[in-house]
Amino acid sequence: MKLLKILMNLMRMKRAKRIIIIVGPTAIGKTALSIELAKTLNTEIISCDSRQFYKELRIGTAPPNKQELAEVKHHFIQNLSVTDSYNAGAFELDAVQLIAELHKDNDSIIVVGGSGLYVDAICNGFDKMPSISSQLRKNLNRKLEEKGIGWLQEEVKEIDPEFYNTCDTSNPQRLLRALEIIKETGKTFTSFKTKITKQRPFNIIKIGLTIDRALLYNNINNRVDNMLEKGLLDEVYSLIPHQQLNALQTVGYKELFAFYNNETTLETAVSNIKQNTRRFAKRQITWFKKDKKTKWFAPHQTEEIKTFIGL
Repeated sequence: MKLLKILMNLMRMKRAKRIIIIVGPTAIGKTALSIELAKTLNTEIISCDSRQFYKELRIGTAPPNKQELAEVKHHFIQNLSVTDSYNAGAFELDAVQLIAELHKDNDSIIVVGGSGLYVDAICNGFDKMPSISSQLRKNLNRKLEEKGIGWLQEEVKEIDPEFYNTCDTSNPQRLLRALEIIKETGKTFTSFKTKITKQRPFNIIKIGLTIDRALLYNNINNRVDNMLEKGLLDEVYSLIPHQQLNALQTVGYKELFAFYNNETTLETAVSNIKQNTRRFAKRQITWFKKDKKTKWFAPHQTEEIKTFIGL
């Protein structure tokens, strides 16, 4: 028995470690598939949804519910406060370290999410960026609060048009990060990008979920209605004192802040949430479709997906 145990341990050591990444737009069914695969593999899930990190955003970011969290252990779900400073670079360090720990007991780990930048953090890594003074960060955040995202877009566009033309210009956090580095160093953000992919000590399998666009948009509209029934209005109201934080420049929150600030009607705010979520889904699809290593399936093709990953 002792010899058999030794042989089994040796075989286990020789098996390649891997992560199975599930990507796709919001409201397509990534959570359900990730739980199904994690249960089959008896493993755990790492979330790459950057807005599900925040514990105050319990409804508007559609995190896994209590039952789903109880079925499979999840990481990076509601582990931060909206007042915490966190970015994709920090996530890269935390996630890669966690993967190494989980791989001690599991050959396969499920990674799931709709934040392409955070998926890239795990797969490719980021270039080392300079540290930013707290005073500069405060000054730029204050200017953003006073002048709005239009000012931020123009600043980055003028100084670093190459980065501006390739980034999500509706994401104030990414634009602000670029401007911080530009102001701190006097160099463009682009100049720090080496485009060298880091080598990871594990294999990467990427699965993308796709459905008819009209069905996806219907799912999105229904999800927004469901969030409102669950109490999204109350959740957003409780966050009004923090509405200028980067973590809350998020679809589903910024539109309702506009309602509470008497800038629009509730009906218009809800319509804007649905429209902006659909636009966000289109950007997600565009981002993930660029990766030719991703194998695409319909959400219901569970058995085909299991066969593809060798189950």
